[in-house]
Amino acid sequence: MTDETLADRATLPRPDVTAVEAGDILQSRYGLSGAITELGSQQDRNYRLDTGERSYVLKICHVTYETVELEAQNAAIRHIGTKEDAPRVPHVIPSTDGQDIIAVTVRDQTFQVRLLEYLEGEGLTHRKHLPRASVAALGALCARLAQSLADFTHPGLDRSLQWDLRRAGPVAVQLLSAITDSAARDRIAKTMVSAVRRIQPLAPSLRLQAVHHDVTGDNVVSRRDERGHLVPDGVIDFGDIIRGWLIGDLAVTCASLLHQADGDPQYILPAVKAYHEVYPLTEEELRALWPLVVARAVILVASSEQQISIDPENDYVRGNLELERRIFDMAVSVPFELMEVAVLKAVGIETAAVSMEDWRPLLPDIDPATISFVDLGVQSPHFAAGNWAQSDMDWRLLARAAAETGTAATRYGEYRLSRSKPRSATPSATFTLHSDVCLAGGSTVAAPFAGKVIRKDHHFVLAGEGVSLHLDGIEPSLENEAEVEPGQPLGTISGESGSLGGLRVQLSTLPGVEPPLFCTPQEAMAWSELCPSPAALLGVGVNAPKPASAALFALRQAHLARPQKNYYEIPPQMERGWQEHMFDVEGRAYLDMLNNVTILGHGHPRLAEAVSEQWLRLNTNSRFHYGAIAEFSERLTSLAPEGLDAVFLVNSGSEANDLALRLAWAHTGAKHMLSLLEAYHGWSVASDAVSTSIADNPEALTTRPDWVHAVLSPNTYRGAFRGSESTIGYVEAVVDALEAVDARGEGLAGFIAEPV
Repeated sequence: MTDETLADRATLPRPDVTAVEAGDILQSRYGLSGAITELGSQQDRNYRLDTGERSYVLKICHVTYETVELEAQNAAIRHIGTKEDAPRVPHVIPSTDGQDIIAVTVRDQTFQVRLLEYLEGEGLTHRKHLPRASVAALGALCARLAQSLADFTHPGLDRSLQWDLRRAGPVAVQLLSAITDSAARDRIAKTMVSAVRRIQPLAPSLRLQAVHHDVTGDNVVSRRDERGHLVPDGVIDFGDIIRGWLIGDLAVTCASLLHQADGDPQYILPAVKAYHEVYPLTEEELRALWPLVVARAVILVASSEQQISIDPENDYVRGNLELERRIFDMAVSVPFELMEVAVLKAVGIETAAVSMEDWRPLLPDIDPATISFVDLGVQSPHFAAGNWAQSDMDWRLLARAAAETGTAATRYGEYRLSRSKPRSATPSATFTLHSDVCLAGGSTVAAPFAGKVIRKDHHFVLAGEGVSLHLDGIEPSLENEAEVEPGQPLGTISGESGSLGGLRVQLSTLPGVEPPLFCTPQEAMAWSELCPSPAALLGVGVNAPKPASAALFALRQAHLARPQKNYYEIPPQMERGWQEHMFDVEGRAYLDMLNNVTILGHGHPRLAEAVSEQWLRLNTNSRFHYGAIAEFSERLTSLAPEGLDAVFLVNSGSEANDLALRLAWAHTGAKHMLSLLEAYHGWSVASDAVSTSIADNPEALTTRPDWVHAVLSPNTYRGAFRGSESTIGYVEAVVDALEAVDARGEGLAGFIAEPV
């Protein structure tokens, strides 16, 4: 097929066939009738037929697509059906005269028509978020499909298709003319050029085979697992099947996930890992994956822009264009190198580290052993009462340490508390990719390795072989583009002799790029490869210890009683609280709407001071006589309604409820209690007996003593009785329980309910 034919196909609108005309085709050629609804498509015209017993998809395409191409699709579907562990695929339905593909003329235009089984299940595309399990399942599905096609051959696979990523560069050039926004067109063109440059050296090593080439959220159907997660298990729409790059097939799938990535391109990694576990990929294929994802994003946007220009009534394309623009923006939001490292690490392939063995001292006047390193992490003893939120707090702590010891530095690989952003739906960039050093002004800074000087404003770069040293805070002694030998002075620390100055130190393997100083915890594994630790320059103390969350959780599981469960399947390690927020060891802030013991929020300074003062003075029980207990009791009763003038002091809610039950029994001489369903009141024997929540006590229904009478919990939104007139229903339910207690003649001791 010629490039001219490919260009002609790219400008085709959908076949002009109405639902009524489609119904006539179904009746006359397949003997079927029923309810017809149109399904979305870019260049085909698809209709769903529901007969009441079964559902089908009528696919109508232009004759520009050769019959052998459609035969290849049908043959692939049948081939997959013979394979074990292959995904579900639709059956091909022949016409009444036994043909899989028929030619139909509608209003003087001839089209090719096929009928397929409609595969039941839920799609994945129009969902704001997919859980990690669904992302991984999609990758595994893509791998199983590719495996089942590995030995499939057909003459119709060798075709020119605009979606074939082997032709991404030329196709993009053809499509870009449809984009009228010159800035957008230039951006898309430059992106494709960058992607092709990275793909070309790898292309000869990329495996070729039959591939579906469109395993996306639109083209899979899913079931729900026991946790309610969508698990894709079926594949539809083989319209893009070709003999192409195996890794291109996965690239298409990964690109389709980016509109759901919520700002994190590494969201695709579970799919990559799952694919590799099923159908192992070569290192060259893995290195080509992200450039192919970017190329796919370019083709998606350019193709939809063109299709809208020639078929403005195509709501399917118009609806997808917003998602495809989101995919493109996500694809270009990170360097190619970052995603290459992330992909390799996701499947367990380590990248070569920068050799630093022969490096010379960066600060020849200073012994690295004398540098003190300041803890600015979540558990730092320097932080209290929210002081980390002050804009210059990190620098003040660093300068204070330097004033005491002479030279001080911040730690690389530390999750900075000061970088945590409360009330943010996305993780903050808390992981440190550099080190700041506070030292005497005028100190010499020397080249640790040979390289070329690159000066830009106040930023200084020493570009070496495979690695660059980024510095801020020096007075350079060399001109721009000067060649430097190891040990040669680069300049001095800004500031007068005897005063303190600051030096920012960062290493990077990204040529020509100024890397970020911080990244999010999800990005830390990849970015720390591209921006390695400056330990060779400042000493091993510069590296912050990694959180031991998994090991600590294993200790918890080994030694804590099983009923004392933890929140979340993989729980974050919370190590600090302030006001209404909690912070995990990676610096992520959580709005605390779940805690049940923080009566004044976290870290209240007055409460902490009062507790400290009392514990330093005396810590004893209520049977001793001392001023605080008398004064506290008097103040507490003064807040209560008139007549409540005595208090019982207890240690917990369980103890309080247990005591309340005992008081009710003692006062009434009866034991029967009314308790609302779905309630939790504590761990003691009595408070557990009146707790009716099966989430907290799975045996509540079978172990409830006969003196506990559970009644409906009022819920006017989801309960048994709803709306403004629901009160009477709940009251009547209580009346029934009261009459049952009266019938026993043993009396009622009380009623217990959670206020919320």
